[in-house]
Parts: sequence; structure tokens; C-alpha cells
Amino acid sequence: MTNLTALWNRLFAVLGRVSMYRLVYLALAALAVVALLLSFFDLVGPDPLQLIATLAVLSAVCVGVDAAAQRVLNLPWRLESSLITAHILLFVLRPTYELVPLVGIAIAAAVASLSKYVLAWRGRHIFNPAAVGATVLTLLSLAWPDLGASSWWVGTPALAAPVILLGLAVLVRTEKVRVILVFLVTAVAVAVIRTSVQYQDAGLEIEVLDLLWPVLWSSPFLFLGAFMLSEPLTLPPRRWQQFVVAGVVGVLAGWPIAIGDITLGQERALLIGNLVAFAFAVRTAVRLTLVARAEPTPSVQELTFRVHDRLAFLPGQYLELEVPHRHPDARGTRREFSIASAPADLPFVKVAFKEGKTTKPLSSYKKALALVEPGDELAITGVWGDFLLPKRDAAPILMVAAGIGVTPFVSQLGQGTAKGVDRDVVLVYVASDSSELAYRDEIEASGARVVVFTRDRPADLPAHWMWAQGVRLDAEGLVRVVPDIASRHAYISGPAGLIAELAPALEKARSITTDAFSGY
Repeated sequence: MTNLTALWNRLFAVLGRVSMYRLVYLALAALAVVALLLSFFDLVGPDPLQLIATLAVLSAVCVGVDAAAQRVLNLPWRLESSLITAHILLFVLRPTYELVPLVGIAIAAAVASLSKYVLAWRGRHIFNPAAVGATVLTLLSLAWPDLGASSWWVGTPALAAPVILLGLAVLVRTEKVRVILVFLVTAVAVAVIRTSVQYQDAGLEIEVLDLLWPVLWSSPFLFLGAFMLSEPLTLPPRRWQQFVVAGVVGVLAGWPIAIGDITLGQERALLIGNLVAFAFAVRTAVRLTLVARAEPTPSVQELTFRVHDRLAFLPGQYLELEVPHRHPDARGTRREFSIASAPADLPFVKVAFKEGKTTKPLSSYKKALALVEPGDELAITGVWGDFLLPKRDAAPILMVAAGIGVTPFVSQLGQGTAKGVDRDVVLVYVASDSSELAYRDEIEASGARVVVFTRDRPADLPAHWMWAQGVRLDAEGLVRVVPDIASRHAYISGPAGLIAELAPALEKARSITTDAFSGY
């Protein structure tokens, strides 16, 4: 394994321990500090006083409006979300210390914060808040030019390297590196073509390579992709849908379309992409009735529902379950759960989740879900996911599951059993102790070879199960218990830290598909 791969895996493991919003805020704050330092040497457009004054106004307004809205709606106050919006606007708007433009900046900040609650659907905002605020300010500037407008001064060569490094940390944490690469390649290619056409129309000749680097380093594409387009709440759930949105935004950002006195520039291109993403995500609700609750292990809850409408899903996918309740917190009324049952089990569908003990206050969703009783009706608002086995049944498979991460594999193995598919499968199952091995009967019925990693020896293991006594599940341990890993397609479902830990061994597999999670 190369040093670069090792560094990447360590980065993935470290970032997996930090919440997404905290990491984004820290990255933006670091970028603001870098910009402030560069401003002392005139390497960026704004001067130090302009940056400080603008950030102070943005932070005060975003924090104040969010605090007021969340108090009115009885939502918990989330300071990091407010500061993220303020810092993004710092790099999108034109910094100033003059009174009237600062009023315009305050208006943009207020609109951005309010959009999270006004332009929302079932607890999730439809548009990127900063893009909404910048667009409204640009429209207002048509009538009152002194208010200022968006400038995207972040697109400067001096900030390119910091944006790339800090943005990469965010993209690794959100697993959106490939999506943003699609956007970046599309936007740069379209921008180069557009600029080349403009030179030709002017009767000038220029080499494509002479355009490429200025477009890449002097455009706001890097910042737009890493810190705005990558926002999970405004992206559709399926990977191919995310690629489509990235391509749409890339085209519109690379070749702005003039509409009267304004153009479909960076933030307007993103808003159109947000609409495309919203169209992908809207689904007709599937009605469910809770049939039973069960506890497959001391810390796992299982819910069994009867489906009343047409439901189609593939083994390994997840559903989004809506639990309406009064005064939902900022995380809304919906959560995603891997489907633990097989399509062959319809009209019944199962989900399972870990009910770990925590000193933190429960979310409003968890409290509401705990109150749902058999006979109560809920709804599935979507089924998504790309955690799917190869279509070729003869392809050997390695499944690695940590704790409740076994649920998509239970669905896949159950479907294979129902359809009589004889597939070569090895399941490496990690649990804190033997009592936490869920779905033993279903897994045993599939005939898969199972290697168990637990602190204590499980009782009454089936003949094709093995307890990995004395073997620690790291990359070396995985190769030891699955020596033919190079011939298998590897699937791993569990915490990001485990995925990073096993990466050196998984890289030897024919392919790797991951399903990282952090709980519901």
C-alpha cells in the first residue's frame, strides 16, 4: 500500500469522528483566517477591515435570525448551522465596511437564514440558504445598486490551495468526492469552451491550455463545489441522481445564461440544481401499519410493518420513514433505515436500529418513534441506495458487518434464500459480544460461511460458522480469516472508522462497496 493511500485512510478515520456540520464550520473558519492573513499582503480583493466588518455583520444577523426562528418554531438552536451560512456568504458577497452595502449584506444574511424555514419541505430546506441570500441581494441591487451584490471573490489563485485542502476534508467526510469531481470537470470544460468561443468571436486565437489553468484557479468553482453543492440536505439520495445534479450545475455555472440584466451565475446555477435534486427526491408516500416490535438483541429494536401500497426495493437499499410529531427539532420528521427484510417478504417490511444508551437528549424523532404502537400508521417517503450485490450470481462475495450494519446483508441473504440462489458468500460479523449477534437464524438459513468477531465465544455456533478467537479485526486479521479476499467483491457496512481500518485489506478485493453509517 502506498504512503498516499495510508494517509487517505487515516484521514478518513479521523474525519469520521467529527460531525459533518462541525467539520464544515471549522474548515470555513480556517479559510476565513487564511483569507484575513492574505489580505494583509494584498493577495485577495478585500482588505482586513472589510473582512472583519462583513463577517461580524453576517454572523450577528444569521445567529440572531436563526435563534428567533428556532424559538418561534420550538426547535433547538444550532449555532454551527448559523455560522456556516455566515462564513459561506463572506466568500460569496462583496466585503465592505460602508454602511449601505453592510445593510445589503445584512439583508442577504437574514434571507438566507429565513429560507431554511420558509423554503422547506417536510423538515428539509429545498435550496442552499447562502445561494438564496446572495440571489435576493443581486435582484435587489437592480433597483438599489448601492446595496451591493454577489462577487465570488473567493475565486482567486491565492485561495485555490486552501480551498482545495479544506474542501477535500469536507468531501471525504460527506463521501461526495466523485460527485464534486463531476461538477468540477463539467464546469471547467464548459467555461473553457465558452471563453474560447468568445475569443474566436473577437477574432483572437488562444490555446486551450492557456485558458484551462486561469479558469480553474481563478474561478469560484472549487468553493462552490466543496462547500455549497456538496450539502447533503439539498442533494438527491441516489448516486446517479447526484451526478446528474452535478452536471446540470456544472453546465450552468460554466456558461452563465443572461436573463435580462442578470445571469444564471454561480448561486443561480446552484438553485436550479437544488430544484432538480428536489424533483428527484419527491416521492409518493407508501402507507404502513406497525405490526410488531421485537428485540433481536438487548440493544437492537426491530419494527415490522405491513405495507398497504405498492412498494418496490432491491436487497441492500434503505427506506426513509416519516414519523409525524408536534414540534420536530432541526433534524425533521424523517430518518433513513436499512431494510432488514427481503423483497420476497412483502407485504411485510422490517427495519432495525440500535437503541444505545446515551447521556445526550433524545431527538424529537427518536422520542416519537418510541411512542409508535402496533396498529399505528406511518409512511415511507422514499426507497434509495446503491449498496447492491453484483447481478451475476456466480460472483464470490465478502460481506463485512459491524453490529446493526448487518441489516442490508440480512435482506440480501434472505432474498437469495427465497429465490434459491446459491451464491458463494463469506460474512465477517463484528459485535461487542455474542448476545449482540442479531438475525442468527436468517443468516444460518442462507448457508453463508460466517466468521464471528466477539469478545466472548458464542454458544451453539452452526457448523459453517467460526469464532475468530484471538484475531483482531484489522486489515491483517481480515486477510487471515478470508485468505481468498482477492477473488471476492467486498461489501462493508458499519462505522466510517472501521471502513478506514480495513481499507488496506479491502483494496485487495475485486471491488469495494461501502455503506458507512452513524446511527439514526
